[in-house]
Amino acid sequence: MNVVSLLPSATEICYALGIEPVGVSHECDVPPEAAEQPSINYAHVDPEASSGEIDAQVLEAEREHGGVYGIDVEALEQADPDLIVTQGICDVCAVDEVLVEDAVADIDANSEILTTDPHSVGDVLDDIETVGEATGRGERAAELVADLEARIERVRTATAEVEERPEVAILDWLDPVMVAGHWVPEIIEWAGGEYGLADPGDRSTPREWRQIREYDPDVLIAAPCGFELDQTAENRTDLTERPGWEDLRAVRQGRVHAMDGHNYVNRPGPRLVDTLEALAGVLHPDIVDMPSDDVVSSFERLHDATPREP
Repeated sequence: MNVVSLLPSATEICYALGIEPVGVSHECDVPPEAAEQPSINYAHVDPEASSGEIDAQVLEAEREHGGVYGIDVEALEQADPDLIVTQGICDVCAVDEVLVEDAVADIDANSEILTTDPHSVGDVLDDIETVGEATGRGERAAELVADLEARIERVRTATAEVEERPEVAILDWLDPVMVAGHWVPEIIEWAGGEYGLADPGDRSTPREWRQIREYDPDVLIAAPCGFELDQTAENRTDLTERPGWEDLRAVRQGRVHAMDGHNYVNRPGPRLVDTLEALAGVLHPDIVDMPSDDVVSSFERLHDATPREP
C-alpha cells in the first residue's frame, strides 16, 4: 500500500507501525529517514522568521492564497497514493482535508483520504488504531497503544498523591501570546499540575497579556508551535520585554522553561507520552526524572542566546 502522510504526527505513527510513506509533508523529520521522502506540500510562510513575522505571514497567506499551505500536485501524482493521511485540527499546522480533496480530484488516482482531528490524548491513541486498521497493521497498533497507555498510567500513579500541584501555563505562541489547549490541559493534570487557562479539548487561542499576568502561574513554559529550543531562544524577548514580566510568580521563583514545541507539545503523535513524562519531571523532579536539556531548558539558560534583531 502506498501511503502519503501530510502531517508530522501521522508520519511518526506510520513509522511506528512499520509503514514507510511514499510521500510526506515538508515538516516531517522524525524518524530522520522521513525527511528523505518526497515532499508533497509546501508553505507560504518562512518558518525561520520571528513569531510576530510568522503571524503576519499567516494572515497574508490566508488573504493571498486561501491558506498557509499548497500541494505539489505533480509530486502527489508521482507518489500514486492508495491512502492519504491529513488533518482537520488546524489549517495553520498542516494541510487540511479540503485542500487534499481538491488535489486528488486533479490527478489520476483512486486515493482514500483519512482525516485525523485529535483534541485529546485519547483521540491520538484512537488515530493510531485507525491508521493501523486502514493499513493492515491493526495488531501492531493495538500493541503500541497498550504500551503508551501503560506509560501514561505509570506517570499518573506517580503523581496521584502529590500534595502541591503547581498552577501551570503553556504558551504555544509568543507574539501574539497564545495559550496551548487540546491535549495540554489533561497532560498537565496527569503530570501533577493545575491548568487554569483552558479546559481539555479547548482549541489553542490568543490571549491578552494581562490575562497571563492575572493568572500568574507557578510554572510558565514557552513551547511555540514549530519552534525548537534555539528558535524559542531567539524569540524569548517576545516574553521577557513585556510589562510585568519580572513580577510573574514563575519568574520570581525561577520556574520559567522553554520546551521544544516543534517535536513535543504541538505534535499529536506517539511522543505526546514523552511530553507527559518530561512535564511531570519539570513539575515534580523529586518524583519523576527531569527531562534532558534538548527537550526542556530553563529560561535562564537561554540568556546567552543572541536575540533576533527587530
